[in-house]
Amino acid sequence: MQEIELIATSTFGLESVVAQEVKQLGYPNTTVENGKVMFKGDKLAICRANLWLRSADRVRLKIGEFKAVTFDELFEKTKALPWADWIPENAEFPVEGKSVKSTLFSVSDCQAIVKKAVVESLKQTYKKSWFDENGPLFKIEVALLKDVATLTIDTTGPGLHKRGYRRLISGAPLKETMAAAMIQLARWRPDIPLHDPFCGSGTIPIEAVLIGRNIAPGMNREFVAEVWPTIPKKLWQEARRETHDLADYGRPLDIIGTDIDGDMIAIARENAEEAMVEDAVSFKRLPVAALKSDKSYGTLVCNPPYGERLLERKEVEKLYQTMGEVFTNLDKWSYYILTSYEQFEQFFGKKADKNRKLYNGNIKSYFYQYYGPRPPKDRS
Repeated sequence: MQEIELIATSTFGLESVVAQEVKQLGYPNTTVENGKVMFKGDKLAICRANLWLRSADRVRLKIGEFKAVTFDELFEKTKALPWADWIPENAEFPVEGKSVKSTLFSVSDCQAIVKKAVVESLKQTYKKSWFDENGPLFKIEVALLKDVATLTIDTTGPGLHKRGYRRLISGAPLKETMAAAMIQLARWRPDIPLHDPFCGSGTIPIEAVLIGRNIAPGMNREFVAEVWPTIPKKLWQEARRETHDLADYGRPLDIIGTDIDGDMIAIARENAEEAMVEDAVSFKRLPVAALKSDKSYGTLVCNPPYGERLLERKEVEKLYQTMGEVFTNLDKWSYYILTSYEQFEQFFGKKADKNRKLYNGNIKSYFYQYYGPRPPKDRS
């Protein structure tokens, strides 16, 4: 089968997590750059990557890459790429773009030139002078970085964080992709308890169930490339069959989400039902000050309030102090906390074993990691 180049785009700071997921899918040769992981596969890899990648933003098909410092160069080199190998004559093919540190800095001009070049390329193949663009969507991106143009087509559609289960959300929800990455960075094992004491709409506990039961996060949604005539439907069928074959739907898990807001708990339960994992996760209303467990070992993963507004800071600082007091009582537990508050460790009362900078949306945040003793493998 034809080898193709794919790019799994990523939130800054999560590239290594995405690269590991790509390798676990069976594509070991990865190249990691800021915001993206590049790998090679076949057309089936497009299907599998979209269905299985938990922490990536989307999957792009790379058509070509070249240096371009003039508009003529951009036009001619784009026109020479094999667009007709992928784009049928009735396709809709809008062009979006971005330019960073490049001679060709006008994004709108670059988009117009790439669009014109693709049209001219398709004219040569299909012997047509006009394209109605009333068929399947092939969204092209021209990304210029230091005068190197990368031309890709989006295979995903709505971002990979759109799992389909979160019908009801809170005002500032944690993306599903970030939640999945946090759980993987915590190196949580499905045989030990996991607790989110600020669960909000339930994203972290639900993603933990999907990971613990090896349920593909894209299993219950559709992707833009599913209707591409250039990818045989049997490949999508094969990839979806694999997701069902590999899922361990009955695996028992000990996952709890708590929150002080009862309305949020109701939303979390509804989201768990949408994800069809309500049997594997327990939600209940509980302030963090009342947190306790009779389990010797466990993992806390949470995204507490940040105190972005000035009037909230004193309240958040007090909350972090309470967290420090309560979490310390769980002396054999590991805990992983995402917050943008730079003085978190000061109020929490303990320096993290490891601190990782991440971006939660556009907010620069820190993932504070506190390691408890490794639990025995034969007990929780």
